[in-house]
Amino acid sequence: ALLYTAAQTISHGRKAGFMAMLGIHLGCYLHVFAAAFGLSPEFKHVPELYFAVKMAGAFYLVWLGIGMIRSRLAAQDAPTVPPKTVKRALIDSLIVEVLNPKVALFFIALLPQFVDPAGSLPVWVQFLILGTIVNFAFSSADFVTVLGASAVMRRMKQTKAGFALGRWIGGSLMIGLGLKLATDKG
Repeated sequence: ALLYTAAQTISHGRKAGFMAMLGIHLGCYLHVFAAAFGLSPEFKHVPELYFAVKMAGAFYLVWLGIGMIRSRLAAQDAPTVPPKTVKRALIDSLIVEVLNPKVALFFIALLPQFVDPAGSLPVWVQFLILGTIVNFAFSSADFVTVLGASAVMRRMKQTKAGFALGRWIGGSLMIGLGLKLATDKG
């Protein structure tokens, strides 16, 4: 998520980075709900489902990266990123997060260790509370990443070559993330 939000920020600006952060945050809740209601273990029991979702996510990341590199947005247009791009960053990041089966596996591996079946709250409520805490912790790291990446990009976009390099770096990060996801054995 950190590299993804950095790539969105570098390629499309701070607003797009924050929208990407929000999309990842919201997408993570889908995985929290799936873990809370017992749907995530399907990834463990049906390896074909895990593989299909993993490959769809990998393909989508590569496709987004290629789109960033090929983007025709000029350096002088950078300060006013079109609203469509900002909205697209939210939608794209939501899709990327939902299509990341490793997030589902993370929640089914981590959260049960901290759930007490004999506790005063139902197990699903404990899952939701813990998932929300974890999600906010991750989002705070994404927030710092967006601020850092936007500071770097502010300097880079002062020249046309710097802006093009920023797009290339952002797109390359996405392609790299997609290829890593596709080739991971886990």
